[in-house]
Amino acid sequence: MLDLKFIRENLELVKEATNNKQEKVDLDQLIKLDGQRRDLLREVEGLKHQRNVESQKIGELKKKGQNPSEPIKRMQEVADNIKQLDEEIRTVETKIRDIQIWIPNIPHPDAPVGTSEKDNVEIKRWGKSPEMDFQPKPHWEVAEQLGIVEFGRGSKVAGAFFVNYSGIGAKLERALINFMLDFHIHEHGYHEVSPPFIVNRESMYTTGQLPKLEEDMYLAEVDDLFLIPTAEVPVTNLHRDEILKENQLPINYTAYTPCFRREAGSYGRDTRGLVRIHQFDKVEMVKFVKPEISYDELETLLADAEAVLQRLELPYRVIELCTADLSFAAAKCYDIEVWAPGVEKWLEVSSCSNFEAFQARRGNIRFRRESTGKTEFVHTLNGSGLALPRTVIALLENYQTDEGTVVVPEALREYVGVNIIK
Repeated sequence: MLDLKFIRENLELVKEATNNKQEKVDLDQLIKLDGQRRDLLREVEGLKHQRNVESQKIGELKKKGQNPSEPIKRMQEVADNIKQLDEEIRTVETKIRDIQIWIPNIPHPDAPVGTSEKDNVEIKRWGKSPEMDFQPKPHWEVAEQLGIVEFGRGSKVAGAFFVNYSGIGAKLERALINFMLDFHIHEHGYHEVSPPFIVNRESMYTTGQLPKLEEDMYLAEVDDLFLIPTAEVPVTNLHRDEILKENQLPINYTAYTPCFRREAGSYGRDTRGLVRIHQFDKVEMVKFVKPEISYDELETLLADAEAVLQRLELPYRVIELCTADLSFAAAKCYDIEVWAPGVEKWLEVSSCSNFEAFQARRGNIRFRRESTGKTEFVHTLNGSGLALPRTVIALLENYQTDEGTVVVPEALREYVGVNIIK
């Protein structure tokens, strides 16, 4: 969330940022309501001063043994006016909040300005697609022939866009999770947590999924709880409404969770295989840092995610997202896309984002400066390290052989227990 004072003092900047993110918010109405709120607050302060004056008069009259009925009457009238104004202030503040929660975070000045994902900027590539003397198959053919992913049975159990991993396929999924967690813990120094897979509205609001993305989420209506779309939500909320010590920062968490997304607006796209499914596994990285180092930490976060693909020897590219493709809460974001030769596409396996103080302000996550004793909002970051379905796609398509087998990357062999999937 953006600070109301900041919006008031930087209205044109906020308008430009909102337009660049292709969001529609009535900022002029917000400023009008903010003016009303401040006028009401000034009026209430004046009445409170008047109430104090009348209260002193009552005390003086009582000391003199005189009748204080007149100032008591006036004080009661003032108190009634204050109560009425307080109700008006609450009504106006609710209207302000109802607009304010739809205002997106401001993109970083370096973020490319664009109108669609076509304006995203490729900033690097790593690795080369393996040379094959045969036509590579799409991953769903490879997986079905090996019997490691059962698309029909997943759909039978839960519906379209759900899958069942079977045999060595299930073990490959588990191996990737363990490999990624161990990698981030032992080589990058992250602290592992295992958070709830279901969260309340306040948690979803803190990280920016609500109110904008509610239709894309799975909701358990009886309890008003959401299945998490990403571990970013519960892990970021671990420190909601807390004041951290400066020497605790940076805090680096990693977590495995399943993720659940209805993706209501995505039907008709990527209908085959594992490219777009409603339940998937992911290993996440979340950072809580001091504001002055958050962009250095973003580069570190990106490098940590890239390192997973490098260890798996999968070719990838890094994309910096333009303003129109940035998420609601992000100020700057890099996507990592892995190459899948069977479907001949670059597939996103990680998004590494800096939210600056946007999520922290929503969730009231602060730290206390040792030098001043004052509290400030932390900056939060998160990145996938990595999302598994498309990593599995890349493994099956890049490591397939003309014999119909799949070579297991060396980094995974001790986790999977075999060198070749047959």
